[in-house]
Amino acid sequence: MIRGIYTAVSGMITQEGKQNVITNNLSNVNTVGFKGEELSVKEFDRVLLYNYDKVVNGKNYRQDLGEISLGSKIDDVNTNFTQGSFEKTDKATDFAIEGRGFFTVQRNDGIGNNRYYTRDGSFHINSRGYLVNSSGDNILGINLETEQIEPIRVNSNNLALDGEGKLNVDGSPSYRFYTCDFGQENNVNEDYKSLQKVGDNLYTGENARETNNTAIKQYNLEKSNVNVIKEMVEMMTVMRNFETNQKVIQSLDETLGKAVNELGSIR
Repeated sequence: MIRGIYTAVSGMITQEGKQNVITNNLSNVNTVGFKGEELSVKEFDRVLLYNYDKVVNGKNYRQDLGEISLGSKIDDVNTNFTQGSFEKTDKATDFAIEGRGFFTVQRNDGIGNNRYYTRDGSFHINSRGYLVNSSGDNILGINLETEQIEPIRVNSNNLALDGEGKLNVDGSPSYRFYTCDFGQENNVNEDYKSLQKVGDNLYTGENARETNNTAIKQYNLEKSNVNVIKEMVEMMTVMRNFETNQKVIQSLDETLGKAVNELGSIR
């Protein structure tokens, strides 16, 4: 019975982890470029039960009874990088990536200028004339004149992205977004396993490579890829599973109480 309580408790902990992931997904359903998360669960290592009750010719022999599961545990939290739908806007500083790739963001965190990656193309122009994200981090681009990677400085709302991916400022081709990708094109979720969320809709990742064939749309934003109906169904399933494990623990606790207070009493 004690083993049963531990198994049920591990199930409750797993369901609590799932609930946290679902809650985070639902709270970001309107976050631009947000990618939903999925929690994967695996079983604890099974345990072989055996005893020595078998007696042959007065000698006890080992008798295997079979394997028993000790419950489930959280394996990992994976990000679903599938494409979100597009939403039309009236802002020239709104951009969306179609297909693979990420915008590159430069943040000065007091230690140095670190690079991060995002699918959130909701940009604006700060007081210094630079294209920045909602946190004030610079968006990196390639200067078409010097071919250097640098923060995009526009000093004007007169922006136009042409068919070749060049960002025209006041009618003059000035920059190309410095977009990066990871891994190969055959399996998005597998390629992006090195990416880690660090907050503010940003990612860090290993082996980023520049990609020049990223399709970018102006006057568009990529919406979150969270499916609200699916998340609500998952939430109800989690609640039912949690309640089931809770009832199992209550039943086992009552049984243990009787074993201690009634079976062991002297009459």
